[in-house]
Amino acid sequence: MGLSMVLSAEDDIQVVGEAADGATAVDRAAALQPDVILMDVRMPALDGIEATRQIIAKRPDAKVIILTTFDLDEYAFGGLNAGASGFLLKDAPPIELLAAVRAVATGEATVSPRITRRMLDLYGGKLPVSGSDGSSARLAALTEREREVLIAVGEGLSNPEIASRLFLSESTVKTHVGRILFKLELRDRVQAVILAHREGLV
Repeated sequence: MGLSMVLSAEDDIQVVGEAADGATAVDRAAALQPDVILMDVRMPALDGIEATRQIIAKRPDAKVIILTTFDLDEYAFGGLNAGASGFLLKDAPPIELLAAVRAVATGEATVSPRITRRMLDLYGGKLPVSGSDGSSARLAALTEREREVLIAVGEGLSNPEIASRLFLSESTVKTHVGRILFKLELRDRVQAVILAHREGLV
């Protein structure tokens, strides 16, 4: 209810539905076709990870943000394999929640650096990143500029922040990010962040 109130107060955001459990979330996501889904991990009937997996299976372009605690519920990491587009702390301030929803909606999802760091500390090389095998060799295919952009993505920077740092236009940054994901066979920025850390770029 609190999240719904915060989101509904914004002129550019409309809350189209809520669900009390994972099974209902899957049904409502299919019926309502929301642009962004905020998904809790622990819910009755069906947990958030399986719900995410089922939603993405039916609609690959769906964007799901996993809600997690500061200690990072281990089940949340299954969200990467399930196709989640990002992670958000449950106690995140409203401004961070709104920024995350807007970023994911435009395909510019970012992952909080402290979430990424905690995730790597807990799971190290066991994190499930699609296409991670042989990733070191594929990094060689990146241009120097693409490598710089990947490092910035790994640090959790948004496209505008990357553009400011590297003195590029936002459209150019978006093009670089797209090429990076294609060359490294990554689904989205979430996996790019994890890969950048695993390869020691950040």
